[in-house]
Amino acid sequence: MSPLWTSDEVAQALTGARIAAAFVADGVTFDSRAVAKGDLFFALKGETSDGHDFVADALKRGAAAAVVSRNVEGAGGTLIRVPDTMKALVELGRAGRRRSSARIASVTGSVGKTSTKDALRAVLSAQAPTSASAASYNNHVGVPISLARLPRQARYGVFEIGMNHPGEIEPLARQVEAHVGVITNVGPVHIGHMGSEEAIADEKACLFAGMAPGAVAVLNRDNRHFDRLAAHARRFGVARIVSFGRSELADARLLSCSLQDSGSDVAALIHGRRIEYRLGAAGEHWVLNSVAALAVVEALGADLTQAAAALATVSASPGRGARRVLKFGGGTVEFLDESYNANPVSVRAMLAVLARTTPVAGGRRLLVLGDMRELGEGADAYHAGLADAVASSGAAQVFLCGPHMQALWRKLAPAQRAAHRPDSAALAGEVAAALRAGDVIAVKGSLGSKMKAVVDAIVAASDGEVGR
Repeated sequence: MSPLWTSDEVAQALTGARIAAAFVADGVTFDSRAVAKGDLFFALKGETSDGHDFVADALKRGAAAAVVSRNVEGAGGTLIRVPDTMKALVELGRAGRRRSSARIASVTGSVGKTSTKDALRAVLSAQAPTSASAASYNNHVGVPISLARLPRQARYGVFEIGMNHPGEIEPLARQVEAHVGVITNVGPVHIGHMGSEEAIADEKACLFAGMAPGAVAVLNRDNRHFDRLAAHARRFGVARIVSFGRSELADARLLSCSLQDSGSDVAALIHGRRIEYRLGAAGEHWVLNSVAALAVVEALGADLTQAAAALATVSASPGRGARRVLKFGGGTVEFLDESYNANPVSVRAMLAVLARTTPVAGGRRLLVLGDMRELGEGADAYHAGLADAVASSGAAQVFLCGPHMQALWRKLAPAQRAAHRPDSAALAGEVAAALRAGDVIAVKGSLGSKMKAVVDAIVAASDGEVGR
């Protein structure tokens, strides 16, 4: 197999590059801790650290070369000197996109973008070589890194694009130049920075900037911003708009779904063609993500039947709804890990999954929630507004942390109140101590709420994971 990049290709891609020696690279990274043998390491300057401080370590770990913008004494390997390493990374990403003949999909949305991206990766990989954004590599660094990692032999590429401030999506979309762009939905996520849902919709619609000729926009027909998004797509020159959802007007229409705690059985109508399939991930939100994914598959020209069959292999990832069964007190505890992030829409979706997850005899449903961030002046109201969904979840005990969760705490039934603490570190031990065999526990909160502290405490209190 040919290398991802040769030194000659890198020299052509990067403006003003001076390369000390020839090399070949099989990967691209900016994290010295994750360097694999043969990687091309970019020394990026961050708010709290400078990648130049880790060049020597990256080369020692086996990096083929390092891209730098200043001298690095004692680096011990091949250096590529450029005026600006961040601009160089964008240039390499653009070069990766230009040389690719892959059919490309871009994904954004207030919720569900990573899940939809992961579903697309799974179903397209079953058909042909496919490259997709790792984890949530969806920002000004993650997108060009993902493009630079696009193998020349890939048939499909799937790239996630995110934002939390105005003006972030368009430059990333213009780098990706997708053939198909999907917006999973629009909701009050990052509304504290954006000001309104309409402003969020306008920003999300910038996904359609700079798309390839003949591009297709895939939009949620059930979302109240559908017409606004469609108008933006047309303004950006999108050739075709495909809708998905429950609506009878949807081109990719969800007909029915049987929701279980281990997944769902789904029937959908994709451009008039009935498709029935098993989905490996639990929750109605996952069902709608899967219908969106099938709409994208059709727009990309991939095989719809094969894609639907492959959805049985799709499961939620750690921190995003992954189910773990832990050995505990002579029995087990079922753990729903949604600790990576949270907003009003995704919390409600998780609570619906919790409600359908039945504890074993003698067990209870326990719920742990941390603050939802970036909700602006209405933050307390958004938190308090979850009270009905929490009540419907069947949670016997509710643990909360963060200042905004105080608003929800006041709305809870007294019998549900287990503890409210200022932060996750103060809460973690109490959650772990409350667990007993047979329980189901769900954990969710914004990344800034650091709910991993609770996850770690739960795992530490267990006797290990079943199957490991």
